Amino acid sequence: MKGEAHDALEGKIDGAIEASVEDAEIEEEADVADVSEARRQIDALNDRHLRLAAEFDNYRKRTERERVDTWSRSQAELASRLLEVLDDLQRVAHVDPEGTSVDALLEGVQLVERKLQRAMSSAGLEEIEAEGQPFDPSTMEALMTVDVEDVEQDDVVAGVLQKGYRFRGHLLRPARVQVRKYNG
Repeated sequence: MKGEAHDALEGKIDGAIEASVEDAEIEEEADVADVSEARRQIDALNDRHLRLAAEFDNYRKRTERERVDTWSRSQAELASRLLEVLDDLQRVAHVDPEGTSVDALLEGVQLVERKLQRAMSSAGLEEIEAEGQPFDPSTMEALMTVDVEDVEQDDVVAGVLQKGYRFRGHLLRPARVQVRKYNG
């Protein structure tokens, strides 16, 4: 009897060991499948990341090319607007001084100046109106002051020494002005 009980117990132990080994093998297969699935997901994410990085790099290069192209076209457009003015200046520069009066030459230069101003205005250049306006340090540079007796004239532009300009709202050069100052 003792031998049978021992054999039965030994059989139970062997069965439990076999079951544990089978469970461990199943768990190992599940772990291998999980690792394999995780690797596949990592590879897919890595591939996606590389594609996005390449797409972004291509986008950056394309926008830089477009920016340079737009800049070049705008410069060419401005240059083409100035070609007529350049032609006129060349005609004035090569005028025969003996066959032209000073008044005619002055009139020609004034016509060229107006043509240049129109071309620049159409491109977006704006003159800063300063004469008689209150002094504005954001668009004007005071080079000198003039004493005045009237408090109403304090900080008003008395004269423009050099015109100031904006280009499409951006200050290119401040107006250099003479400003009235009340000393009362």
